[in-house]
Amino acid sequence: MTLTARSASADAAPADTAQEAVYRPPHELDLHRTVGMLRRGRNDPTMVIDGTVIWRALRTPLGPTTLSLRMLGGEVHATAWGPGSGIALDLVPALCGAHDDATDFDPSLHPLIADTARRHPGLRLTRTDEVFDALACAIIEQKVTGMQAFGAWRWLISRFGAPAPGPTPRPMFAAPSPDQWHRIPSWAWHRAGVEPPQSRTIVRAAERGDRISRAVRAAASGDDRDRVLTSLPGVGVWTSAETRIRALGDPDAVSIGDYHLAHEVGHALTGARTDDAGMIELLAPWAGQRQRVVRLIHASGVQEPRRGPRLAPEDHRRR
Repeated sequence: MTLTARSASADAAPADTAQEAVYRPPHELDLHRTVGMLRRGRNDPTMVIDGTVIWRALRTPLGPTTLSLRMLGGEVHATAWGPGSGIALDLVPALCGAHDDATDFDPSLHPLIADTARRHPGLRLTRTDEVFDALACAIIEQKVTGMQAFGAWRWLISRFGAPAPGPTPRPMFAAPSPDQWHRIPSWAWHRAGVEPPQSRTIVRAAERGDRISRAVRAAASGDDRDRVLTSLPGVGVWTSAETRIRALGDPDAVSIGDYHLAHEVGHALTGARTDDAGMIELLAPWAGQRQRVVRLIHASGVQEPRRGPRLAPEDHRRR
């Protein structure tokens, strides 16, 4: 992988100064399918997809920073604003799947997977390295609809995050630090629509935020990462898997306990619904690459027919 023409350094840069780099991936890359999965709803304050440009607001050790990514002629042109511009530009290869290793992946084991892999050769597994951000986001998404979770994320980040620098297409915010998550008052969790079990889990995890991040990154395997994450009260295997997928690009993470996933996998691979145990059995031939199969199923466009009206979530904030 090559990252060239970078004018940034580890030193803090002025917020209004743009620094640029070009990343030349050694593989085919579909930037939007690879990085776009990180967006949490259309109005995510940490990420905007504006035409061909992907914008991300990042929290760095040097301060809030904005990163924009655009694909031009097989190259990723990256621009960063803010004090952590150098750090943000150094993250570009990982975001674009540079650490993703599909060497042992055999798509020919199922015709749908083989066809989708052929049609989408640029789909890579992204990695943010933002362990606590991914964990907090996954906890908010526990046991609620996507609409509720995305709304809560947007409300909290917009009020307790840091404004992103640069010419963003709309106001954007970098996620709070663990210490800032820990200090969010109880009324704000309620106003955002986050239930007490989830807010307590984030607050407790925030007390150990940096230590959790270091331990997860240092873990040698998915099982070891699970042990670190599920040692936290309120964090189970679903939350751990969602964290591993976003923060570490874990190719084998499977979100067991997801409301829809087992049904989607069963329908795509067999034409019939299944449960978590059935899903694990169906994915077993791709051990080590099961998340890649899930991503390809999502990219295939094959969806189980809707069986009833959409859930109308109850708003407990008015009580």
